[in-house]
Amino acid sequence: MDNFLSDVRRFVGKVPFTKDAVSMYFCMIDANTPLIAKATIAGALAYFIAPVDGILDIVPFLGFTDDATVIAAAFAAVNANINDEHRRQAAEFFQ
Repeated sequence: MDNFLSDVRRFVGKVPFTKDAVSMYFCMIDANTPLIAKATIAGALAYFIAPVDGILDIVPFLGFTDDATVIAAAFAAVNANINDEHRRQAAEFFQ
């Protein structure tokens, strides 16, 4: 997870859910986020940046569908913990 932000830069513009993933990252490193939410986020983000997963990311049109599903499910589960500050930090990351 130490290199998550540098790893995610290679997906910017290619994967529509990267902003949600980065918001989740900032939520995860927030000391006020509950441990269960941090664990959920860590699992989803690790799956997202893993080079080998359910459907290889290099497969055209399908490569990120499994990643999107995992990120969407985790985002829905922890959305109440993602606040405006996390979203602001994610927006700044993309600038």
